[in-house]
Amino acid sequence: MTLKQTMIALEALDDAKASGQQVKALFAGFPEVAVEVQKVSGEKGSTDFIKITIPGTEGKMNGGSAPTFGIVGRLGGIGARPSRIGLVSDADGAVAAVASALKLADMQSKGDRLKGDVIVTTHICPDAPTRPHEPVDFMDSPVDIGAMNAHEVLPEMEAVLSIDTTKGNRVINHKGFAISPTVKEGYILRVSEDLLRIMEMTTGLLPVTFPVSMQDITPYGNDLYHINSILQPAVATDAPVVGVAITTQSVVPGCGTGASHEVDIAAAVRFAVEAAKEFTGEICAFYDKDEFDLIEKRYGSMKALQTAGKA
Repeated sequence: MTLKQTMIALEALDDAKASGQQVKALFAGFPEVAVEVQKVSGEKGSTDFIKITIPGTEGKMNGGSAPTFGIVGRLGGIGARPSRIGLVSDADGAVAAVASALKLADMQSKGDRLKGDVIVTTHICPDAPTRPHEPVDFMDSPVDIGAMNAHEVLPEMEAVLSIDTTKGNRVINHKGFAISPTVKEGYILRVSEDLLRIMEMTTGLLPVTFPVSMQDITPYGNDLYHINSILQPAVATDAPVVGVAITTQSVVPGCGTGASHEVDIAAAVRFAVEAAKEFTGEICAFYDKDEFDLIEKRYGSMKALQTAGKA
């Protein structure tokens, strides 16, 4: 049910001239959906940040109290031109985010409206730089991680799914997608039972998770190894964050082309849409609040990990 939107997003982004305005045009037929585009420049170029808001029937945009859900498409860039021709593997996060927004907008137009607001953010850069990483090279970004978090991780988001290509490692050996434990305020919590259930339901398979280290939830720029930027939203918010990693069995560089698999992205989109339905409907929880309060009471705040150690 999400393959159509995934294909539309792929076609729009697999373009040397892809831009935020091109993505905004995809939503011209959905008058209730708000799309904002902002071009931001950095030391290595520029990128177009996109914010897509799908209002809920009882969401805060309409004066209601239903929770707001965030979907972040995390990546360095959708292309590495001129050194690489075509859409790079790293683009999957942006594709999934745009496709998720398209699916939610289409549902809304057909009368299937969620209770709470959903905010989808990502950025579009067809000519981002690359950078060395072990075991394979990654995509870099024209702007730093602070700018990315400032434009993509918003205060209104009460829970965040961070979707990112996570193929350049030897830790996850599964083709499709995997989810992380919940990360909140410097703590790595247990994997959400609700999200495991949603993953089983949407894939028809046993759920797949991936390990997270303490390094992964600390800010970039602290000279520590990070699997990638999938959990960097957790350093910019106190809301619970879960990584949705689009994965492969083999090790694939983020700057590799011809490496995006439509069906795998669509599966991640289906999962994200169902999670949005259930979270905004107050059916799904990312973590056990009582358990988190007990952890903090016994061991204290770990918020220092969200900011400490940056170079």
